[in-house]
Amino acid sequence: MARIPPIQILAVLLGLPSLILAQTSSSPSPPPQPQPSQPPSRATASTTSTQTQSPTASPLQNIPCNNSPLLCTRAYDNVTHMGAHDSSFLRDASTSNSLAGNQYFNATVALSAGIRLLSAQVHSSSSSGTLQLCHSYCELLDAGPLADWLSAIRYWLDGNPNEVVTLLLVNSDNQPASAFGSAFDSAGISHYGYVPPSSSSSSSSNNSSSSSNTTTTTWPTLESMISSNKRLVTFIASVPDPPSPDHPFLLPEFRYVFETSYNITSASHFGCDLDRPSSAGSASEALGKGMMGLVNHFRYIDLGSGGIQIPDVGNIEITNSPSLVNGSGNLGEHLTRCQGGWGGRKPVFALVDFFDKGPSVEAAGLMSGLKGDDIVGRTAPTAKSTSGAVKEGGSGVVAALVGFLGIALVLL
Repeated sequence: MARIPPIQILAVLLGLPSLILAQTSSSPSPPPQPQPSQPPSRATASTTSTQTQSPTASPLQNIPCNNSPLLCTRAYDNVTHMGAHDSSFLRDASTSNSLAGNQYFNATVALSAGIRLLSAQVHSSSSSGTLQLCHSYCELLDAGPLADWLSAIRYWLDGNPNEVVTLLLVNSDNQPASAFGSAFDSAGISHYGYVPPSSSSSSSSNNSSSSSNTTTTTWPTLESMISSNKRLVTFIASVPDPPSPDHPFLLPEFRYVFETSYNITSASHFGCDLDRPSSAGSASEALGKGMMGLVNHFRYIDLGSGGIQIPDVGNIEITNSPSLVNGSGNLGEHLTRCQGGWGGRKPVFALVDFFDKGPSVEAAGLMSGLKGDDIVGRTAPTAKSTSGAVKEGGSGVVAALVGFLGIALVLL
């Protein structure tokens, strides 16, 4: 019997050809932003404020920052930034509705819907030498060059001058900062990069427990970041610390951010304890050092005993719900519980799969004290792929996949 490479079996299991290039969907050129409907730029308005307004009225007071005027005077770390986990890996027609996909909509659609944090896995292409967006393996799901994805985000930032966006990139193959810098330069997005004031840190860039963070950073308000046009904050997991002098905006994630646990398969396991970096100690210790908390809130299903997991779409409406009801794995309850356990410090970041469900952005608004008319300018997605092999409530299909996996493993 012929031996089938494991990665090809996994690709078949997830409904993929051996190599899927999803670049056209994950990194499209979004349509031009309609200028008449856009709010004026804060950077432009601030230059004419003394000439056009009375001393008691600011021309900026009704111009939103990250979809709300109430957030403009908030520091970057006093806002909850809702994030799309593995934002470049889609479950849509471009990937044959891959079960490995974590989102129904691409990055620019997510940003227009109110998502302000985008995460992605980055690998080095063995054939081209470029940085690629690949889900675990490039043979499994390849979403195209990092530079192309960044170009789409740059286009969106160009058309939305009052928005601050955060990127979280996983450096899966431990590439140097210069490789990331080249991709950012190629995309024309480097000029948006925010560089925080100098801060001390003795932590390593990985998850080592042998060193300790001593970071204290004062983050600016969203308004000041917008006015200076430094509106892109980029964290990279596993990049040399201190940052490269050539690209100082490429920030080592674990100097500034700590994360809760991930790979969750049960609603009861969503926790608030610090999972990484272990060098930071506990969550309370990390917060005391000025680190920002990131809550991982995505749930998986185990396929058989082979260690393969796929997103749990059957419970996604509950998982992403802004509800505060305890015991069902709701996003809103998880964030609120972490805030209570962190001495009143709200989570600064949260990552979810299928961001449009819930909808997850409402939970971020609640954490930031926003409601109803406080939020403006969001565009909800209007359609999604529903032809994937696993849909909400598709437990029977999952069972069939588990059976198929068992047969496939016999062929190894």
